[in-house]
Amino acid sequence: MLKVRLSPYNPEWINEYKKECKRLKELFGELVIQFEHFGSTSIVNMKAKSVIDMMVIVKNIDKVDQFNSQLRKLGYDIAGEWGIEGRRLLRKGGEDRTHHIHIYQEGNREIDRHLIFRDYLRIHKDEAIKYSTYKEQLAMKYHDTKEYSKAKRSYVSELEQKALEWHKKEKEYE
Repeated sequence: MLKVRLSPYNPEWINEYKKECKRLKELFGELVIQFEHFGSTSIVNMKAKSVIDMMVIVKNIDKVDQFNSQLRKLGYDIAGEWGIEGRRLLRKGGEDRTHHIHIYQEGNREIDRHLIFRDYLRIHKDEAIKYSTYKEQLAMKYHDTKEYSKAKRSYVSELEQKALEWHKKEKEYE
C-alpha cells in the first residue's frame, strides 16, 4: 500500500524532472522526440504527491520494450500499458515512489489530454487552487493512494472537460 503524502510545491521538482530527462535521453537516444513535465508537480504552488509525472514522446512505442532490462537496472518498475492502450508506464522509487514515466508514440491522443490539462491549470490559477484544496481534503480522508486516486477521478474528469473546452475555444481564436 502506497500512502498519500501531499507536499507543498517544491521548485526542486523541475530539477528532478530535468535529471530524469537526461538519464532517459542517454538510454533511448534518437528514439526520443520530446519530454514533457505534467501532473501536479508541474504546476507552481499546487500541492502534490512528490512523484514527478513526466512524458516521453517517442518515434516508435514498440522499440521502447527493447530497453526493459536496462530500465530495470536503472531502478524502474515496468508496468506496461497499465490501462492506457499505446502507453508504456515506468515507475521509479518503489514504496517511496519518485517518478512516473509515461511513454507515448507521437500522435497518441493521450498526449494532448495530459498537456492541455496541465496548461489549463497553469493559466487558470483559481482552478489550480481549488483542485489543490480538494486534494488536501481527500488526503485527510484517504491514506492509500489507490483509494485517493479513485476518489478524485470524477473531479479530475470534470476539470479535464473544462480544460478541453477551454483549449477548443482558444484554437478557434487562433
